[in-house]
Amino acid sequence: MRVAVCDDEEIFQEQIRNLIDKIYNSMDVIVDVFSEGKKLLERFDANPYGVIFLDIEMPSMDGITLAKKLRQRSENVFIVFLTSHVEYALEGYEVNALRYLTKPIREDKLREVLKYVMDKNTAKRQLMIKSEGEELRLNVADVLYFEAQNQYVMIYLRGEEHLVRANMGDFEEQLRDDGFFRIHRGYLISLAKVKKIVKSEVIMENGASLPVSRSNLKSLKESLYSFVEGEAF
Repeated sequence: MRVAVCDDEEIFQEQIRNLIDKIYNSMDVIVDVFSEGKKLLERFDANPYGVIFLDIEMPSMDGITLAKKLRQRSENVFIVFLTSHVEYALEGYEVNALRYLTKPIREDKLREVLKYVMDKNTAKRQLMIKSEGEELRLNVADVLYFEAQNQYVMIYLRGEEHLVRANMGDFEEQLRDDGFFRIHRGYLISLAKVKKIVKSEVIMENGASLPVSRSNLKSLKESLYSFVEGEAF
């Protein structure tokens, strides 16, 4: 997930960046910071963000004006306002703001916002695959794990399986922001579907026991703890 923070005060830029790094320290979350709106708009045009934290009170372009320009570009980007003055809340409805966070930012409130965005993104994400001559759409939220089988990949979902001719690395890249982790050369799993870790294996929701390579075990635990911590809010 790509996140932007636009605030003319460096102290708040760094506070949010550090909190996001703490919450998702081993997940694929990229945070870019901006001091004014023009540069943010230029970057957004080149490569849109999933969620943007905007300070309302900025000298060159205030947050409400900036949000309106962002809405002209995208109806899907999540906009979160940063402010010390809640009376601005009514104006936020004009641009369909997700939420207001008051300064200084509380970690638990930031977690709530990020969890909501992650859940929404995953819930609506789909994979297009070709299996047995059919084009199928799979909900990412239903996928348990992927297993490499020579030149094919078996996709395990709740109650169904699909064998596709594909490269595991392609799925790893597509699902980089959706809570998936490569535990082994032959397995890519959904962290949300992990039941427990036993020694060097993960037990999935469907009871499958999958091997974790020694080099990935520590990173898996860190990623899983970060994921679960985020889910708790």
